[in-house]
Amino acid sequence: MNDSVFIHTQDQLQQLARDVLGFAKEQGGTDAAVEISEGSGLSVSVRRGKIETIEQNKDKGMGVTVYIGQKRGNASTSDFSPAALRATVEAAYNIARFTAEDDCAGLADEDMLEKNPRDLRLCYPWQISAEEAVVIAQRAESAAFEVDPRVTNSEGASVYVQQSHFVSANSRGFAGGYPFSRHTLSVAPIAGKGAKMQRDDWYTSVRDPKNMAKPEAVGRYAAERALARLNARKLDTRTCPVLFEAPLAAGLLGSFVQATSGGALYRKSTFLLDSLGQSIFPSHIQVLEDPHVIGGVGSAPFDEEGVRTVRRNVVENGVLQGYFLSSYSARKLGMKTTGNAGGSHNLSLTSSHTKKADDFAGMLRKMDRGLLVTELMGQGTNYVTGDYSRGASGYWVENGVIQYPVEEITIAGNMKDMFQAIVAIGNDVLTRGNKSTGSILIEKMVIAGS
Repeated sequence: MNDSVFIHTQDQLQQLARDVLGFAKEQGGTDAAVEISEGSGLSVSVRRGKIETIEQNKDKGMGVTVYIGQKRGNASTSDFSPAALRATVEAAYNIARFTAEDDCAGLADEDMLEKNPRDLRLCYPWQISAEEAVVIAQRAESAAFEVDPRVTNSEGASVYVQQSHFVSANSRGFAGGYPFSRHTLSVAPIAGKGAKMQRDDWYTSVRDPKNMAKPEAVGRYAAERALARLNARKLDTRTCPVLFEAPLAAGLLGSFVQATSGGALYRKSTFLLDSLGQSIFPSHIQVLEDPHVIGGVGSAPFDEEGVRTVRRNVVENGVLQGYFLSSYSARKLGMKTTGNAGGSHNLSLTSSHTKKADDFAGMLRKMDRGLLVTELMGQGTNYVTGDYSRGASGYWVENGVIQYPVEEITIAGNMKDMFQAIVAIGNDVLTRGNKSTGSILIEKMVIAGS
């Protein structure tokens, strides 16, 4: 990777990190960890063909944690001068002096650290001008308007370009870092007029701009989604099967991660407490974590503590095989870190029952009669009890075919029951962030309507 898009090279960031660790030792810290980062980006948005915003950013920062035994303090700065770095270390040290001891605090165990991080090729700089980015956004929005005269307005189209790099190091011999990128194109058209207007959106987000969907394809699909929602109806209250469209299915996978993360577990604030080794999904369900996918959005050779990441079956045949733990949460639970300080890495939810015929249309046929959910509203998930209630909109399906759009409904259930009631997962796989899954069919949920 060419460092030319950054002001500092990786070697320079490595030296700054060594300097900071040296300052911490001089100050009297028994241990220390530092992360130094630098990035640059471009963000443009247009609406109805006219430029709304153009923003360029260049940022840098250093964050340090200093330990005095099992007391810790944190401080940060955006000034890389030796005097500023030394003053920031001193501030972290002084915070640690007056902080209560925590018997679970401390750096990751040395034998867990990644000493030879692999190159996962995560950075693909996009050397694009603001003018070129504006044209791409305009192409996407224009394509949306061209789909149908009923596309009457737009919330705009945006292009976001970002490339960054960092170095992380600690006093136990860990030092690693790498450049990474993320580029996004989105568009949000509005269809209809007056009180009957409907909006929808679509986006493409990639590390390598060569893999980005064509602007016209993004715009057309966003418009088709908005048009399909016109003349939506209400439903009366009922219990029926529910099919979560793939983008929303990724959210269900996210709920699983949150419920099995260390912080929720040691605070006893999760409905999946003490679930290790238990069947929390049907036996046809697997969840794989693979941090080492070349160019993957969720790839990382080590976590935020420098702990090596590993490929693992988080769920195997429906049985939970592991949690998502940092060193701190692992110590709280009397366990070992799983290399998930900072979150999960490239999770995929699959079913051994998925067939070639289980594309989106096939999943509608499999549901036969029920609700296809394409949008959720609100934050109605209680992670302590698992109770789930969200405002929703989507489509009513009969005989495996969409009949009409629906809105102003609420879907409700309990996450524990919902996980166990997963009937099928489609092969219409979509990646959203670091999670990949097809559409998810749940046997039944309560639909609250008029």
